[in-house]
Formats: sequence, structure tokens, C-alpha cells
Amino acid sequence: MRKIFILLFLASGVLLNAQNQESAFEPGEWLKFRLHYGFLNASYATLQVKNAEINGKTVYHVVGKGRTSGFASIFFKVDDRYESYFDKEVGKPYKFVRKIDEGGYTKDVEINFDHDKDKAILNDKKNKFKKEFELQDSIQDLISAFYYLRNNYEPKDLVQGESITLRMLYDDDGIFNFKLKYLGDEVLRTKFGKVRCFKFRPYVQSGRVFKEQESLSLWVSADKNKLPIRIKADLAVGSIKADLDQYNGLKHQFKIIMD
Repeated sequence: MRKIFILLFLASGVLLNAQNQESAFEPGEWLKFRLHYGFLNASYATLQVKNAEINGKTVYHVVGKGRTSGFASIFFKVDDRYESYFDKEVGKPYKFVRKIDEGGYTKDVEINFDHDKDKAILNDKKNKFKKEFELQDSIQDLISAFYYLRNNYEPKDLVQGESITLRMLYDDDGIFNFKLKYLGDEVLRTKFGKVRCFKFRPYVQSGRVFKEQESLSLWVSADKNKLPIRIKADLAVGSIKADLDQYNGLKHQFKIIMD
């Protein structure tokens, strides 16, 4: 079950880049996802938006947490924490933190972005080394991508069958292009009722975690919140599904289709 929470946070961010004047979220928003591994209610993950300050500037601070629960924690204990600090106006990241323990596999990494010098410094605290990356174009970290793209696409710009690419910096993979395809609209049955969604097909690396490049599907609510509603994936071993389970502090009304 390693990288389950990477799957959730990365897939949550795959929308479409465009200009949008109205923010999709605000401080106080809290999302909880229930992850199912096969027949097990394996774990949960949360994302919470806060205010913070970096170098005298007020920024968004998002904290993502993931933990196994119940029967699954006997076999594989997970305790993950991800944090991102990013600009309120343009969404560029200033700091990213990844501190995880997944069945004894641990990481303690911090990335600081210097946009004036077009570079980022990765500090691997566990292994005591630093690495510098050149930032040639706009770039996002794993968490800031989710919120940046929620604020920067319009549904009218989505074209079924077309693919887009997003540049991201992540400690395991460095700077990489994340590609996905828009597949159209679909109505999902959820615990909240029927929800109209946009469906996406992210392209992922096959072999290590995922069964094939097209093993991952993502559904995003087709309202002003643009929430990840469901994620499904065929893994190298088994399959996993993550559903939005609880929410609080949404900026906009969550639209449910009434029968």
C-alpha cells in the first residue's frame, strides 16, 4: 500500500489550466477521503486549508495527512504528513514538506522555492543531503498543484479526448511532466447523493505501483468547488478506490442531483 496517499494527492490536482477569477476554496476548507484496498476499508486522508505567513507575506498553508485504520493497520501502518505553502494570488509554491512513515519506509524532505532566482532547494533531512533544481517555467509541488488548478480552469475550456501536461517538482521524481486526458462528464452515486463530475484519465508510470499507464481514473465535481469525488486505480497488486467521505468549510454550495 506504499504511495497510496501520493496517488490521492497527485490525482487530486489534475484539472486544466486557464484563467478563473473566482476562487474555488478558502481557509477553513477540510476534506476527508476514505480509501478502500480490495474489500478493506484501508485508510483515510485529509486536506485542510489554513492561513500562514512566509517572509512577511500571508499565504495559504495546506496540510495533508494520511493514516491506515482498523484491520488494515495491523498489516501495514501508515502515518503520512504533507504540507505546502503557496501564494494566494498566483498559486506559486514557496515551501513543501513531506514527512512519512509507511510500514517502516520513512522520508523527511523539505523543498524551498526561490522564484526570484528560479531555483528550488531540496533538503533530505533523513539522509542529510541537499539538491538544487533549476526552475525554467511555472511549476507546482504535489499539494499546491491541487489548489492552483482548482482556481485555474473553466469547464467550458475542457475538450473531450484532449490531453494536457502539468510541470511538477517531487522529491522522488524531480521535475516531471504529468499528463492527463479529459474523458467527458459522468454522474456518480456517492454517500451524499448523485454528483455530476468531470472524468479524467491521468497517465502514470507503470510497473512500480500502477498496473498500466492508463490504470488511474479521477472524477472531479462539476461545480464551483471542483472537488475530487472519486479516484480508482489498478495497482501492480490489487486495486484501490478513494471516495470523498466528509467535508467542511466549502466556499461554494456542493451541488447534489436530487432524484
